[in-house]
Amino acid sequence: MKADCARVLLAGDRSSSGKTTIVAGLLSALRGRGQEVQPFKVAMDYIDPSYHTWITGRSCRNLDGYLMTEAAIREIYAHAAADADVAVIEGVRGLYEGFDGDLGSTAQIAKMLHTPVVFVVDARSITRSCAALVKGYMDFDPEVQFKGVILNKVGSARHAEKATKEIERYAGVEVVGVIRRNEDMHLAMRHLGLVPVLEGKTRHEGFQERVDRIRQIVEEGLDLDRIQEIARSAEPLPDVEIDLYRENDLGKGIRIGVARDEAFNFYYRDNLELMELAGAEVVPFSPVHDSSLPDVDGVYIGGGYPELYARELSLNQGMISSLERAHEKDMPIYAECGGLMYLAREIEWDGERQEMAGLVPGRSRRGKNRIVSYVHGSLTQDCSLGPKGTPIMGHEFHHSEMLMDGKVNYAIQLSRGTGIEGGRDGFCEGNMVASYAHIHSASFRGYPANFIKACRERKE
Repeated sequence: MKADCARVLLAGDRSSSGKTTIVAGLLSALRGRGQEVQPFKVAMDYIDPSYHTWITGRSCRNLDGYLMTEAAIREIYAHAAADADVAVIEGVRGLYEGFDGDLGSTAQIAKMLHTPVVFVVDARSITRSCAALVKGYMDFDPEVQFKGVILNKVGSARHAEKATKEIERYAGVEVVGVIRRNEDMHLAMRHLGLVPVLEGKTRHEGFQERVDRIRQIVEEGLDLDRIQEIARSAEPLPDVEIDLYRENDLGKGIRIGVARDEAFNFYYRDNLELMELAGAEVVPFSPVHDSSLPDVDGVYIGGGYPELYARELSLNQGMISSLERAHEKDMPIYAECGGLMYLAREIEWDGERQEMAGLVPGRSRRGKNRIVSYVHGSLTQDCSLGPKGTPIMGHEFHHSEMLMDGKVNYAIQLSRGTGIEGGRDGFCEGNMVASYAHIHSASFRGYPANFIKACRERKE
């Protein structure tokens, strides 16, 4: 595979620099110019990519230098960007923040993919200091290709003029955009970050108008022609051998139900695409709206915000009964995070309790801390995710905690991460596994192949 399209990476000086909103506006502006735009997100976030996917009409892909090998990152990039005009990569946190040194950082991805960087600076209350900040970031790692700066949260034209002059004088890099302080440059937030697109469109009045306004502000504030020139200056990447995206017939004749609605929408596109490349049919269903499971051989319930739709989920007894019957028949069921909460006995959130499916002996409630962490460990028994001893790597991202009823059976022992309790994760009963850990097929190569095998064995 070869991806010859232009590419650019937008990085920030810190988490609150405003790069996510600027990237959303940039993607929309480029689409408005008739460009096929392929979005990427550094690290394992789901919510920012939901915006990228919606705006561009192309599935955003995650790139993570800690969980994925360089070969996997190059393959994911080439596969997704193959027929695009331009690729836009959004960084995570500050440019150099990583798990350990460079590992897992935005800078690592910029260097792996030899991608020019446009640096977003939170310029609130600083002018000449912007130059010192930019120069420091540039000198910290000369291998990072700094090609432009965007000044964000600028107070006035004079503020922008002074900061631009000093950056170009002392750092020697051009300023390619200025975004003034504007309350319209904010999207709705909650305990795990931005409100996901599916919810924003259905529950938040004026959501589309806000996104349109962001595009207008970005188009007015950025030099889009210059940013496209920077993207076109990216050096050619070498051809990539296909490994992850191999077609096969492992899943031929297998139908996998995937929960997709406003309550459950945290999925990595690669996991679902590998099911399809194996010949399996991905069948969407809604635990909120549908009265029963479709005719499927396995069920995948991803993450999301079941706590916000707990009442609707609880009232849908038809779906809960359908899941109970599937579990009684030992149908493979894999649930991640929000899916785990839904399969538990109840969700307690903000003073309200709602009964859930009751397949997991425990209840979920709001935790004291938000958990965002890489996880790694191994399977402690044979299960639908793979055989005992299989190493597992993933990511956890939640603000809930599980209170389990007594001693239960877990399929995953973590050496890093929180899990359900005491470093144990993956409640296991028969062919059902429910965990806090999210897995990605590029870092846990057993998924979805092992799950598909479990579906086939049960079917036969």
